[in-house]
Amino acid sequence: MDTSWWPAAAAVVAVVLVVLVAGRRPAPPPPARARHGTGPEPRPRPGEIWRLDDGLTCLVLSVRAHRARIARITSKYHDERPGVLPLPPGGAGDVHGRPGFLEADRPVEVSVWEFRTRVGELDPALWDEVKGLGGGR
Repeated sequence: MDTSWWPAAAAVVAVVLVVLVAGRRPAPPPPARARHGTGPEPRPRPGEIWRLDDGLTCLVLSVRAHRARIARITSKYHDERPGVLPLPPGGAGDVHGRPGFLEADRPVEVSVWEFRTRVGELDPALWDEVKGLGGGR
């Protein structure tokens, strides 16, 4: 039996494999996620109550360079934390029809693009108590 063609066949298979492996392009990177939504940039102002993308209701403490410092508004009262303030009933701070509580002891920063719906403004008397939490921003 003549087997002299086997090295030639093996060489052809090897060349085909090298071409296939070398010719593969890496998968394209996933498309970059937009950093913000479409339309004009939201313009929250200190003292306003807004709802964020994730459904969180918050009070805007300060705004600076596309970032906002906020305090969460929750429906749960934490009596062990001195920085949790009750909001007036029936105001913009009501969370889904329940009384709201401002977590003034834990302000956080978020992008202004996370703001979705303006709910209203905080009672001016309560705003005087918490407006210093914005850190002078």
